[in-house]
Amino acid sequence: MRVLMVASEAAPFAKTGGLADVAGSLPSALARLGCEVTLVLPAYREVFAKGLSVEPMGLEFEVSIGARNLPARVLQSRLPTGNVRVLLVANDECFDRPTLYGGAEDYPDNSERFIFFARAALEAAGRQGQPFDIIHCHDWQAGLVPAYQKLLYASWPALAPARTLMTIHNMAYQGLFWHWDMLLTGLDWRYFNWQQMEFYGQLNFLKAGLVFADAISTVSPTYAREIQREPGGCGLEGVLASRSDALSGIVNGIDTAIWDPRTDRSIPRNYSEDDFDVGKYAARVALAARLGHAAPDPRPLIALVGRLVEQKGIDLVIELLARMAGGGRARFMILGTGNPATEDALRRMAAAFPGTIDLVIGFDEGLAHLLLAAADIALVPSRYEPCGLTQLYAMRYGTIPVVRATGGLADTVVDASPAALGEGTASGFMFEPFNTAALDHAVSRALDAHADRPLWTGLVRQVMQRDWSWEASGRAYMQVYERMRARPPVPVR
Repeated sequence: MRVLMVASEAAPFAKTGGLADVAGSLPSALARLGCEVTLVLPAYREVFAKGLSVEPMGLEFEVSIGARNLPARVLQSRLPTGNVRVLLVANDECFDRPTLYGGAEDYPDNSERFIFFARAALEAAGRQGQPFDIIHCHDWQAGLVPAYQKLLYASWPALAPARTLMTIHNMAYQGLFWHWDMLLTGLDWRYFNWQQMEFYGQLNFLKAGLVFADAISTVSPTYAREIQREPGGCGLEGVLASRSDALSGIVNGIDTAIWDPRTDRSIPRNYSEDDFDVGKYAARVALAARLGHAAPDPRPLIALVGRLVEQKGIDLVIELLARMAGGGRARFMILGTGNPATEDALRRMAAAFPGTIDLVIGFDEGLAHLLLAAADIALVPSRYEPCGLTQLYAMRYGTIPVVRATGGLADTVVDASPAALGEGTASGFMFEPFNTAALDHAVSRALDAHADRPLWTGLVRQVMQRDWSWEASGRAYMQVYERMRARPPVPVR
C-alpha cells in the first residue's frame, strides 16, 4: 500500500508539539508493516539549521495562489529509520522564517503559506510516478489537501485513485481566516458555504478537510466521542456528528527507540521493571546535581513536564502547589514554558517554597527524560486532552501518572481503584471534576499508595510492562486504510 503523509511538522525536521512526534514516528511504523510511505513537509529554516541530510531533487514548479505564482522547489531526505522518504517543499518567502507558525501571534499570511503548502505537496507527490492508495493529512495546515485532491487534482493519475484521511490532533486549532482568502485557494466560491468551507463568515481549513476527506480520525476513542458534542467540537461538533460513521479514534504511540529507560542515554543508569528502584535513584542523584542540590530529597518527587497553559491545567497546578507545598509530603519539579503571567506566578511559588519546588522555564529534551526517570509521580491534569504523550512517557519510565478523566488520558490510564489494583490493571490515579480539590485528592491517593512499598512496586512494574509502541497504533491505521479502500470515495456535492 502506497501512503502519502502530509503534515506541517515532523521530528526530527521541525517541531512545535505532539503533531511532530506523531508525523515523525507513524510513517516508520507503517513502513515496518509493509506500507511504502512518503512524507511531505515544508522546508522551514529550522530544517536546515539542524544539519540534517537534505538533497535537491531537481524538481521545481510554480503554484498559483490567487493572482500570483509562487515557485516551489522540492528537496528530499529520509526519516532516521531510513525506511521513509521525505519530500520537503521549499519556498523562502513562505518558510524561511524564525518559527514555524509565528511567535506570540500567528504570521498574518499563514493562510497563504499553507494554501501554498497543500497545493505544492500534492503537485510534488503527483510527479512521483506510481499512484498513491492513501493520502493521510494532519491538522488544519493540511486541511485543504482533501478538497484539492477531489476538486483540482482529480485528473492526476498518481493522486486521483487515492482515498483521503483527515487526522485531528486538537480541535481547538482550526485554521480560521478572512473570507476573502477563499480567492487565494483557487477553488470555486460555491464551496464557501456553511456545509463545506465557511464557518461563521470565515474560511475554515480544518472544516474543509473534515467535509471532503473520505474518512476522519483523531488521537483517542474518548476524544472522538467528545468532539461530536459541545464544547469538545469547538463549533464543528455538528459536522463531526454527521460523519460519525467515518470517524475513528486511535491512540497515539510513542517512539520506544527514544523513550526507553533500558537504553536512554539521557539518564545516568539504564533500568527495567526489574531494577527500576536503582535506576530511578541514580536519576534522582543526577537531577539533584543538575539543579544544584547537595543530595536528592527523600520525599516523593512529583513532576510536571510540558506546556504551561490552561489546556494542560496549569491553573489547577498553581493552586495545588499553594495547598500542598507547605505540607512536606512531596517535592515538586516543573519543566516547561507558558505565557509570561503563568511563568511569573510559578516563579513566585517556587521562591516561596525553595526547598520544595524546582522550576525550569524552557524546554530541554534531555532534562525531560531525566526528570521523568527520576520522578515518582507525573501530573497531567488537563482541561481537555486529545491524546497526551506525557502520561505514556511517564509510564514507560515507571513514573505513575495522575490524570484527569478526559480524552486520551481516560483511554490510556486505569484508575488505581481497589478492584483494578486487585486485577493488576491499574496504571495511575484519575480525577474527573476540573477543580483543585479533586486534583488534591488524586495526588493524596497517589502519595498514600507510594508509602505502601509492595503496592507501589507492583504498580510500577505493571505500567512499565505495557506496550505503547507505534506498532499497535500503526496496525489500527492500517485497518482504517483498508476500510477506506473498500468503500467508494466521498462524492463531491
